[in-house]
Amino acid sequence: MTVDRSRDTLTPRVRPADPIVARAFAGVLSRFHTLGLDSREFSVLRRRHLAGHAGDDAAPEVPGCDPLRAEEHGELVELLLAHRADRSRETLWLAFTIATACLGDNHLWQDMGLNGREELSGLLRWHFTALYARNVHNMKWKKFFYKELCRQAQVALCKAPSCRVCTDYAACFGPE
Repeated sequence: MTVDRSRDTLTPRVRPADPIVARAFAGVLSRFHTLGLDSREFSVLRRRHLAGHAGDDAAPEVPGCDPLRAEEHGELVELLLAHRADRSRETLWLAFTIATACLGDNHLWQDMGLNGREELSGLLRWHFTALYARNVHNMKWKKFFYKELCRQAQVALCKAPSCRVCTDYAACFGPE
């Protein structure tokens, strides 16, 4: 996947260094050893947010050998970038970080190394405001992203005509 970075500059909307953002980057790297960024972007991210983080400056490929997972990662990145609140590098990097963490087996906030869903929701509210606002029923984030991808592809995700009557409702909206 190619991402147009020609307009990715720091903007006044970017807040000062956020320890939650740095923890998200480090948390995903500690679990997946990659974010899927090219080596140039990965090096800049490391200098800004991960000074002292173990490892080299290499930016390994997207996790998993299965090409379908790489395609899935790319679709998630595109979904997030289509809804980003600004054109900053930090938000670009977060899109890759969140997409990578979506490939994990735990709750998204856990695979990102965050302390709870509230921290993840705060990152999404700030960096992906329009997408955050679409989750009006507070669906779990990973499920919500995949539901959005299915909606874009015009694939029905729920087994019932409404999520509220679906037998899997608790899996999507229940407590984490």
